[in-house]
Amino acid sequence: MNDFSSDATYRVTADELRQFIERIERLDAEKKDLAEQQKEVMSEAKGRGYDTKVLRKIIALRKRDANDLAEEEAVMEMYKEALGMT
Repeated sequence: MNDFSSDATYRVTADELRQFIERIERLDAEKKDLAEQQKEVMSEAKGRGYDTKVLRKIIALRKRDANDLAEEEAVMEMYKEALGMT
């Protein structure tokens, strides 16, 4: 009976493992599709005359915490002033 219970446990574990792997594979496929869609949107924006490098920077800034961003900008201004860049 011990062999049966370990076989049953293995089957359940293997099925569960397969489900996890298949879910991850589906998510990877979705991620690839989303990346392709983002690429198409950037290409469209570029075609309309927008600077995609700047768009990417703005998107990155919008993801950041406002307080962290304000602190970084203040430090940058202070450094620029110290170097006579303002």
